[in-house]
Amino acid sequence: MTWRKVFDIPPKRQARMSVLSPTAAMKGGRSKAGSSKSDSRLAVKKKTKKEKQEKDPNKPKRPPSAFFVFMEDFRKQYKEKHPNNKSVAAVGKAAGDKWKSMSEKEKIPYVTKAEKRKEEYDDKMEAYNKKLRGGGDNESNKSKSEANEDEDGVVEEQDEEGDD
Repeated sequence: MTWRKVFDIPPKRQARMSVLSPTAAMKGGRSKAGSSKSDSRLAVKKKTKKEKQEKDPNKPKRPPSAFFVFMEDFRKQYKEKHPNNKSVAAVGKAAGDKWKSMSEKEKIPYVTKAEKRKEEYDDKMEAYNKKLRGGGDNESNKSKSEANEDEDGVVEEQDEEGDD
């Protein structure tokens, strides 16, 4: 009596199991001697790693949220109070606790700064996307008002007539 008859295995399954040794069939493994085309169907497909798309260094960075705007100020204050603390996690935990305890009124300055940065980011992204599509002229990503400002933030007047 063979082991296949003991377990009443259907004939189709017996054919598939013929590549297995009797002990391997009981354990669910495969024998090294027998391999067939049916093995390829049962084999696990390896996932190929997708290549990451290169990041464009000219693409504007996303604006920080209100919490991260708050974190910029909080880090400075925290370092003044705790100059010996080198732990980033401790600063983050303290900032998170303070942010949670703040009222909506106290968060307003950070929310408005974040909204302003978001608008600036949208303008920069619009200019960046135009440049990618080929419709942009070779101006910098600054808005016209920023381009006319000198280093002190004073807007210089320009002649609209052109040549005098």
